[in-house]
Amino acid sequence: MKHSILFPIWLGTFQLSNCNTQDLRVILTDPKNEWAPTTAVSFPDSQAFTNATLRWDIYAPPTYVAAISPGTAADVVKSVKLARSHNISILATGGRHGYTTTFKKLQNGLAIDLSKLDTVNINQHAETVTVGGGVRVGQIFDPVYNAGFELQTITSQCPGMIGSTLGAGVGRDEGRYGLAIDALQSVRLVTADARLIDVSATSHADLFWAIRGAGANFGIIVSATYKLHNILNNDDYDGKVTNVDIIFPANMSATYFNTAVNSYNGSLPAKLSAETIVMYDAESNGAHLLANWVYFGPEAKAREIMAPILNLQSATISLSVVPWNQVANKYLFGTDPSNCAGGRSENVYGVNMKNMSPSTYQAAFEKMGQFYADHTDGRQALLSLEMFPNEAARAIPDAATAYPWRDTVAHLLILLTEAGTAGDELGRQIRSDFAATSGYPDLAVYVNYAHGDESLEQIYGRSQLPRLAVLKKTWDPDNVFGFNNALPTQYP
Repeated sequence: MKHSILFPIWLGTFQLSNCNTQDLRVILTDPKNEWAPTTAVSFPDSQAFTNATLRWDIYAPPTYVAAISPGTAADVVKSVKLARSHNISILATGGRHGYTTTFKKLQNGLAIDLSKLDTVNINQHAETVTVGGGVRVGQIFDPVYNAGFELQTITSQCPGMIGSTLGAGVGRDEGRYGLAIDALQSVRLVTADARLIDVSATSHADLFWAIRGAGANFGIIVSATYKLHNILNNDDYDGKVTNVDIIFPANMSATYFNTAVNSYNGSLPAKLSAETIVMYDAESNGAHLLANWVYFGPEAKAREIMAPILNLQSATISLSVVPWNQVANKYLFGTDPSNCAGGRSENVYGVNMKNMSPSTYQAAFEKMGQFYADHTDGRQALLSLEMFPNEAARAIPDAATAYPWRDTVAHLLILLTEAGTAGDELGRQIRSDFAATSGYPDLAVYVNYAHGDESLEQIYGRSQLPRLAVLKKTWDPDNVFGFNNALPTQYP
């Protein structure tokens, strides 16, 4: 199994040179810049700087000597132009929920915080929504629902809408509507040479292909337009979702994993999704399971389809029917909003699977239980197993976008806190175990779940890399956008 890092420092990498906070203060506050009134510039030791740079995960963070929060797309362009003219490294962020360790390659740079670009505009006639670069996923739910539509997104409401989309945007709706990139119609993008361009299937089509799966490598997206889906009052669905949360004790874990996999033959119905968490239980002083099952339809049908799981008869179960825009507040016993706060230290590993192995899941459960027993400082660690239907996602040809893993049926996220080297060893071991039974010939990982030590092929897929490298050389030859699982400018 190959897990060695294959990210050399490419010739021409755009890196900060001989600049400190005071130098950058002078540069950024020069009256000649004529920033828009809504644009803010901040520096370390100020609350504004903390607000503009604090990440959800601080395990391997970038560091900055200044931050700029543009209030307009024009000021994003100006920020890139200014940074390039003074040889200052940059990283643009929306929700700041990415956790690849490759971010730490940026030290003493300039943060471009997109949080002020937070508009959500619905075009009822065109059935589209256009969101700003700083909009978080949860901000689109109510406007889209109230307009009578749906949009496929990731499960959590906390990350940036555009940032989560660019890797692919995996989530519960892959069975019905596909990935988030499949709803993407166009973006406005600031290039490495500081131009603002429109990118779509008819404008810079090659770049549009690349950003749908590898978008962090090609520019700063200040806005994006998505195609919406009408909420249909037929086919047993009217915008209401059946949400089921269940806690399973340790002695039911093997039964649960076998039932979850074997009952659905490794492929969920299009309207059904599941997320299962392995976590520490203080009451039993060991591991237990927190399972969330979501069906896009009425309770009666949900109970029929979820019968194998519901028949396991755990003592702790919560079932509710809510509008689709409320699922993120409801699932996993309503814990998602509380998980949005930044500043936690999570050492994260990910794995894709097109084959689900109950024995591998059970072995991982037992390893987590032993880890909790041996490392009291690591009891916040957890495993998250996402099982998403993929009928609509697979209906899109693999070559249509840069995303290479449309046949994935499940993702594993390993989130480790504290416990130092022992935690890191556990993460690598569990990742290797799942990769061995994943159905892929080697480790495969969704770019938004990558740790940062994977090979290019393990993240971007071997077949996509030649074209991606050509486009990287065309659009970002100096690797300005090179801190998020960077692409090379030549492959192989």
